[in-house]
Amino acid sequence: MLEDIRGIPNPLFRALASGLFLSTVVTIPATAVLLLLNPKNESTHKLIVYAAIASAAVGTVSGLAVGKSKPTASETAEDDARETEWKDWRKFVVDRKVKESESITSFYLKPVDDGMIPQFVSGQFLTIQLDISEQSKPVIRTYSLSDYIESTSHYRLSIKREPAPPDTIAPAGIASNFMHDRINEGSIILAKPPAGKFVLDVNSSQPAVLISNGVGITPMISMAKAASLLNPQRHIWFLHGARDGSLHAFRDEVNVIAERNPNLHIVYCYSRPNLTDEGKYQRKGYVDIDLIKNVVAPEMQNLCGSTDAQYFLCGSPSFMDSLRDGLREWDVPDNKVLFESFAKAKPKKREQAQGLTQESTQEHDSMEIVFSKSGKTLNWSPADGTILEFAEANDIFPDHSCRVGVCGTCMCKISEGEVDYEETPTASIDSGSVLICISKPKTARVVLDI
Repeated sequence: MLEDIRGIPNPLFRALASGLFLSTVVTIPATAVLLLLNPKNESTHKLIVYAAIASAAVGTVSGLAVGKSKPTASETAEDDARETEWKDWRKFVVDRKVKESESITSFYLKPVDDGMIPQFVSGQFLTIQLDISEQSKPVIRTYSLSDYIESTSHYRLSIKREPAPPDTIAPAGIASNFMHDRINEGSIILAKPPAGKFVLDVNSSQPAVLISNGVGITPMISMAKAASLLNPQRHIWFLHGARDGSLHAFRDEVNVIAERNPNLHIVYCYSRPNLTDEGKYQRKGYVDIDLIKNVVAPEMQNLCGSTDAQYFLCGSPSFMDSLRDGLREWDVPDNKVLFESFAKAKPKKREQAQGLTQESTQEHDSMEIVFSKSGKTLNWSPADGTILEFAEANDIFPDHSCRVGVCGTCMCKISEGEVDYEETPTASIDSGSVLICISKPKTARVVLDI
């Protein structure tokens, strides 16, 4: 009862309730005792009245003085943590499904529990898990977040339907086709928190050049939105290539941002434009190094007094390889060129390989890998490829997605030995863990928690 009274938010009502409660508790037993001992004495009657008044007064004052106790700092922190803590898989519902082009569809995701979701940094991606009945285990994929708002209430993934590669017997994209064909508004999918280091520092004043083709536009639109919203004084060049307007997603959306932000400079290149595309693109052809040197650089020099800039690339591997080589030959430092790829890209020419050295290969022609959870101990040789490829070849199928050290899905504990990386991982790696998608054994024996 006392806890209920303390919980009354209005102090006047709380005081009255407390006074009435204490008066009742004191007066009833006191009256019974006094009347039993001396029922006809007038002083007894007065004493009962005074006791009732006094107890009511004490109760009223106590009610004003106390209320529902405020939570401690630790309790508040715990409540906040429960609202925002999210480390593993979490259920999301598809709130909206929107077709953006002939090949790209957006999926707006909201948490099923209606809880808060963390703000992400523009350029990051989301890892999702799909239960596809035809697959023996859940399919895990990573997709760039394609939107940016200050108070995040949803995540938007914009996914390209991946057809079967021409002139091959390889199947069409399992996850992308499943998303397009069988995920609809109201569908539930699992997701992990936003991650990734391919991000734009919105506080920087240095010009940035965002370069993409195809579905590579997804992190770029997030960056353009964030920069325009949080640092509109910064000059941003937005270069995007598509075959024609039917395959150009978010054109109108980016145009609206540019109308509001004069420091967002747009160049659309169509390689094979249709008649209906007239006036909707700036150049016929491709986004390449010549476009940057002959169009972007002079404009940047005029507006900023320098051509020193950061370059962000996202698109097909061949597209990015060509641009990386071109920028390098134009003497743009490698640390000024950031790129995101979920497919194997050509390593930098001057990049010092951290991969398997000749010495270690000769010293250990055959190395032992213990997959402790699977109960298998196998001999690996350099011809077997990465640890992930080796595991799959021996009917061990660890979780993975990007296969290029970007997403971190394949990370696992290593309890003995060391590995070498074919290239520098992009994903953050926990202490005592390794990424198996781009690593090979370095020591004669490696024990993994797989």
